[in-house]
Amino acid sequence: MDLELKDKVALVSGSTAGIGLAIAEVLAREGAEVIVNGRTQERVDAALKEIRAKQPGAKLRGVAGDLGTRDGVTKMLQAVPRVDILVNNLGAFKPIPFEEISDEDWFGIFEVNVMSGVRLSRHYLKGMREKNWGRILFISSESGLQIPVEMVHYGVTKTAQISLARGIAEGTVGTNITVNSILPGPTRSEGVEGFLQNLSRNQGVDVATVERDFFKSARPSSLIQRFETPGEIADLVAFVCSPKSSGINGAALRVDGGVVRAIA
Repeated sequence: MDLELKDKVALVSGSTAGIGLAIAEVLAREGAEVIVNGRTQERVDAALKEIRAKQPGAKLRGVAGDLGTRDGVTKMLQAVPRVDILVNNLGAFKPIPFEEISDEDWFGIFEVNVMSGVRLSRHYLKGMREKNWGRILFISSESGLQIPVEMVHYGVTKTAQISLARGIAEGTVGTNITVNSILPGPTRSEGVEGFLQNLSRNQGVDVATVERDFFKSARPSSLIQRFETPGEIADLVAFVCSPKSSGINGAALRVDGGVVRAIA
């Protein structure tokens, strides 16, 4: 299927690894010009090299900067004033018992997971309105519906992203702009891989055993009983970014492996 992205410019925040990198690669494969972002130039350059190795004809640009900060967003907006597609993928997570989550932890994760998307969307929406076409996506999580007890602050930010996407979408009535959130389930991203490796070493068992035990105890409702791949998330994102998804607006789309039991 041709997703009709060849004349589109797409920014994927936090796209040097995991889901963000997979999204950048799929959008590049579909012909979009993709802006790859990460905190350091070294990480950005490595991501560009990886995508080009798989997609030799890819149209890519790299902009290094921490979009979890106001200064980082300002730098991005100066380098890339307009985009057709904005994928707010940047995110952070850290398992901490609720009683130990400090004010600094709360403000810090909110700044990265929520305010980065607020600042970028606020700016780029103006250009989309002038063109009367655009796509804004927030990569939320099933944790926004089922708050994980081991990281309540993370789940709260993911709920906020779902609400934010819906709220912005309410202002796009009658336009060709759509705003949606994507809710992945547990995904084998770079951070999760490190988490699994640490548990494997600490428990003295292999990673496969750690994964099996995780789904048995922490996510028993999962229907696939495994971590999703970043590519499984990216394929849905690419469709929702395309002109072919024009009927989807203000939605929270689950690609969660069946972790959420609710049917609505």
